[in-house]
Amino acid sequence: MRLNPPRKFFNAFLLASAFVIVSLILWNTNSFFRKFKDEERHKMEIWATAQSELLRSSENEELGTLHLKVLQLNTTTPMILVNADGSVKVNNLPGVSVEDHSLIREKIDVFESENNPIRIDYQGEHLATLYYGNSEVLNKLKYYPIALLLIIFLFGAVIFFFFRTNKISEQNKLWAGMAKETAHQIGTPLTSLLGWNELLKGEAINPGITLEIEKDIGRLQAITERFSQIGSTPRLERLDLVAETRDAFEYLRARSSKLIRFSFHSRAESLPVLLNRSLYHWSIENLVKNGIDAMKGKGEVSIEIVPSGHFVNVLVSDTGHGIPRHQFQEIFHPGFTTKKRGWGLGLSLVKRIIEEYHGGKIKVLSSGKAGTVMQLSLALLKTNGKK
Repeated sequence: MRLNPPRKFFNAFLLASAFVIVSLILWNTNSFFRKFKDEERHKMEIWATAQSELLRSSENEELGTLHLKVLQLNTTTPMILVNADGSVKVNNLPGVSVEDHSLIREKIDVFESENNPIRIDYQGEHLATLYYGNSEVLNKLKYYPIALLLIIFLFGAVIFFFFRTNKISEQNKLWAGMAKETAHQIGTPLTSLLGWNELLKGEAINPGITLEIEKDIGRLQAITERFSQIGSTPRLERLDLVAETRDAFEYLRARSSKLIRFSFHSRAESLPVLLNRSLYHWSIENLVKNGIDAMKGKGEVSIEIVPSGHFVNVLVSDTGHGIPRHQFQEIFHPGFTTKKRGWGLGLSLVKRIIEEYHGGKIKVLSSGKAGTVMQLSLALLKTNGKK
């Protein structure tokens, strides 16, 4: 199967081009740095020549105008001149005194690490040694490649996140479109099933059969409603959390294995919250089904509703094998699953429904060999309907 080879080729071409451009910039910057450094040494050699003329001239002998001009023009390169008699002269080193011998020694060591010192000789006689460091411009230029790489890295990161976000957005639109189309396709056979069930009611059959068929048709209608709401902002209404949780829980109890024990407990008879009934039921069913899967079809699933101040906590517990602590956050990421068969979408959907649509929180409260407890937290409504 071909996976969009032109686009893959284009991305590879962009990556290779970026690598070549960065390499050329770094190479050119390094070449410019070396050239600038050579020019600076050439300038210092000229200054050393002019200094040798000054050192060998007598007090009564006038130094040429050109030599004086050379000595006076150097105002950027820091230097230390150590004469043959041990006397020291500093230039372009503010704050450094010739009396501070330890600091002078430190500066000489730094300058020697940056540039080879220049010996000033005349007719075989050693007059002085010139130690010089990099100018301010050269020091700034030395860090330019690092700054350039950082800018390129940040620019690349921005592009990466832009394309990644764009890709995720396209995938979300695709899934939302598929979900809405699925809901549309289910609608037609649902209408037919409703008609057939009405006909069965007129036949001499056990009324309990048609009642269960109605429940399953209602279930399909709820699923259709869920899929139709994907990709759009759901409508929330004031509902009783205790009643809605019990309804979702009881539906699964009636259709689960007899090896699973179910228990439901609420510390309050009624708790008003803002809910989207269809999506909230979907969340509870996902959590309960995950618990059943973790127990491998045998154990106990329980729900406890506990008011806590302005919030209410819904605790969904199972006696399954538990979740490692390092996966407490990972299980809510799309695509993460521990099952051999599964898309890893259940808990990510629950997290989105509870946190994005209902403004609540979901987390793994505890997990171990004894089982797992998942906690949903939602804001309670006051009696006047306000939070």
